[in-house]
Amino acid sequence: MKNVILELARIAQAVSGSEDPKQQAVTIVELISDSMAVDVCSLYMADEGGDMLLLASHGLSASAVGRARLPKGKGLVGLVASSRHSINTDNAQQHPAYLYLAETHEERFESFCGVPLVRKGRVVGVLVVQGRQSRKISQEEEAFLVTLASQLSLLLDGVSLSIEQPGDRVDAPGINLRQSGIKGASGIGIGGVWLCRGAELYGVSDCGCDDIDQTVAQWHQLLLQVRTEISEQQRDLTPQLSGSISAIFDAYQLLLADKALIDSVEQLIRQGHDLPSSLKRSIQKLSELFLSMDDPYLRARHEDIHHLGNKLYGAWLGESQQRAPIEGPVVLVGAQVGIAEIALVPPEQLMGVICYEGSSLSHTAVVAKAMGVPAVLGVGSLRGISGGETIIVDGNQGQVILHPSPSLIAEYRKLVDEDKGLLAQLADLSDQPAITLDGVVVRLLTNAGLQADIEPGLRHGAEGVGLYRTEIPFMVHSSFPSEEEQVSIYQKVIRAYQGKPVTMRTLDIGGDKQLPYFPISNEENPALGWRGIRFCLDNVQLLMTQVRAMLRAAEGHGNLRILLPMISCTEELESFIELLDDACRQLKAEGYEVVRPRLGVMVEIPATISQLERWASRIDFVSIGSNDLSQYLLALDRNNARVSQRYDSLHPSVLAEISRVVEIAGRCKLSLSLCGEMASDPSAVLLLLGMGVRTLSLSAPRLPRIKWLLRSLKEAEARALWQEVAKLDSATAIRGRVERFLDERGPQALVR
Repeated sequence: MKNVILELARIAQAVSGSEDPKQQAVTIVELISDSMAVDVCSLYMADEGGDMLLLASHGLSASAVGRARLPKGKGLVGLVASSRHSINTDNAQQHPAYLYLAETHEERFESFCGVPLVRKGRVVGVLVVQGRQSRKISQEEEAFLVTLASQLSLLLDGVSLSIEQPGDRVDAPGINLRQSGIKGASGIGIGGVWLCRGAELYGVSDCGCDDIDQTVAQWHQLLLQVRTEISEQQRDLTPQLSGSISAIFDAYQLLLADKALIDSVEQLIRQGHDLPSSLKRSIQKLSELFLSMDDPYLRARHEDIHHLGNKLYGAWLGESQQRAPIEGPVVLVGAQVGIAEIALVPPEQLMGVICYEGSSLSHTAVVAKAMGVPAVLGVGSLRGISGGETIIVDGNQGQVILHPSPSLIAEYRKLVDEDKGLLAQLADLSDQPAITLDGVVVRLLTNAGLQADIEPGLRHGAEGVGLYRTEIPFMVHSSFPSEEEQVSIYQKVIRAYQGKPVTMRTLDIGGDKQLPYFPISNEENPALGWRGIRFCLDNVQLLMTQVRAMLRAAEGHGNLRILLPMISCTEELESFIELLDDACRQLKAEGYEVVRPRLGVMVEIPATISQLERWASRIDFVSIGSNDLSQYLLALDRNNARVSQRYDSLHPSVLAEISRVVEIAGRCKLSLSLCGEMASDPSAVLLLLGMGVRTLSLSAPRLPRIKWLLRSLKEAEARALWQEVAKLDSATAIRGRVERFLDERGPQALVR
C-alpha cells in the first residue's frame, strides 16, 4: 500500500495541471486505480435533487459516463450518500441495497467499496472502487480511500459544475457550467468575455538598482504620469456616470499623494531595490494593513490599493489602454477588474463584471452598482474560457454560467427583459415613502463612508444617513488628519443631506484596524481588544479633534447625530458625554454657533443590551449593528470559510435579542434603527417590521427593492409572521417559513 500523503500530493499536482473540471475527475479516478491496483474506480457526484450521476470512471463502460444516474438514496452509491459512511462488501450483488444499472456493465465486478465525499457538512459525491474478485478491501486500503475522499472534496470544488443540467443535450458536455461567487451588484448580464490581463505587480521578482538617483526620479515621474491618466479618465467618465464614480478617482489621487507611500518606495530604492520591487513591497505592506482588519468595509479597501499598484506597474511597463475593440455586449473578466478597465468600455456595451477575487464592498462593486451593471466577485479562477465567447453574469444569485446553451441564453434574456421592466417600476418609487398597505411608515436611511456613497443614496430616495463610517480619512493619510481636513470631509455629506439626519459613528479603529503611523501590537484577540470607543477614550486628543470637526461641519445645519461604537459600560458613555459637552463649550467660546447633537450608542455587543434602560436618560437613540451583534451572539466569524455557513442572522437567539432591544427602546422612548445586512435581507426585513423596527439603514442600491417590499404588504401580516416564527427553534426553519411567505407575494426578482 502506498503512502497516502505522497499519493494525495501526486494526485493534487496532476489535477492542478488541468483546467477542465471533467478532465480533473478523469485524472483522479485513473490515479486512484493505479495507486490501489483495483479494476474499477468511479466518481459519482450529486445533482441539486440528490441523484447521483456517474461523472468519471476507470473500468466501467465509457458510454455510461455522464449518463448513468442513480435516484436519490437508491443503490449502494445512494446508501453511502444517505448514510454518510462507507460500505465495504465482497459481494455487491447480494447486498440488499444493490441496484443494477445495465449501461455500466458492472455485473462483472464482485467487490465494492464506496466512501462519501463531504463538503461543508453535505455529501456531494461518492468515490467507489470495485474488483472482479470476491473480497473486501483491507482496512488499510479502506482507510486510504476515506482519507483521499476527505481531501478530494476540496480538490473537486468545480467538478460538480460539469453535471449536465436538465434539458441539456447529452452529447454536448461542458455546457452550462455554473460557478458561484459573491454578489457584487444585482442584475443579469449576457455578453462576450473580455479578459483583463493587465500587469500584475505581485508577480514581480526582487532586483537590484543600478542608478539610485535616476530610479528615484523615475518614481516621481511615474506618479505624475498616473495622476494625469487618472484625471483624464475621470474627466471622460463624468458626463457618462454619476458624480459618485468620479469620487472614487479622487480616492485614488489621494493614495497617489500619500506621503507614506511615496516615501516608502523612495526609501526602498535608496536601499538598493529597483523600482518595480520597491513598489511591490510598499503596495503589499499597505494592502496587507487593510486586509488584516476585521471590519469588512475597511478590509475591502486592500483591493483598491492592489488595483492602484497594478496601474502604476503597468504604466512603468509602458502599457497603454485603448477603447475596447470588441463589438457588441461585453463582460469584463479577470483576477481583478479595476475602474480603469471599466472606463475603457462604453457604458452601453458593458453587460457585466466578473472578478476571480474581490468582495461585495470593493470599489469594483461600488462602481458596478452605481452603473447598474451586474457583478459577481470572488468566483475563483474560471478555467477554459477564451475572449469573445458568451458568458452569463447572474448578480442576483451570485453565479456565472460558462458555455451557456442557446436555450439557457434565451431563458436568461427573458429574465433580463423582465428585470428591466421591474427596475423601471422601482425608479418611480424613489420619491415615495416606505409605507405599508395598512399605513405603517418605515424610514429608510443609507450607509456611507466614501464620497462615492453619497449620490446613490440621494438618487434612490434615502431619507438620511443611518451610518457614516469616519475611518477612511484616517486610513489613507500618513498621519492623523487635522481638524480642518476632517471638517471638509464631513461637510460634504452633511450638506448633501441638508434637512435629513446624518448619523456619524466616531472613529472605530484599534488593534484590529491598525494605522500605519500608529501600530498596535501584542493583542492575541484584537476583535475583543483595544478598539472603538476604548481606543478613542485612551487617545482622547484624537477623539476631541474628531468631535470638534463633526460639530463644526454641522454648524447651521442641525442634522448631525453622533453614534458611539463598542460601548460596553457606563463609564465609557459618561466619559464621552463629558468630552462632547466640553467640545461644545470650546467651540461656542471660539465663536462657532454649534448645537449639541443627538447622541446614540451602537448595540453590537451583548453587554450593551442589559444596560440600555439605565442609559436611557443619557442618550437619544440606539442603532443595532446587526452584523457584529449576530457574530458576537453566535461566536461565529462570518468571514471564516470553515464556519461561515453556520452564520445566519435569522438565528432564534439573534432575533430574540433584537426583539428585546426593540421592546426596551420603546419602553424608554428611545428612537431605534438597525443597520447591517439584515436591513437589506427581505426575510429579515419582514421579521424586523413585525417586531416593531421602524427605521432601517442599508446600502443605497437595495433601497428601492426593500421599499417595494414594504409597500406591498401589511404590517399586521408581518407582525403575525413574527409571532409565528418566534416559536421556531432553528434558523433553517425560520428562513424557510419566511421565504414561503415571500413566494406568495409575487415577483421574486424584486426582493431576492
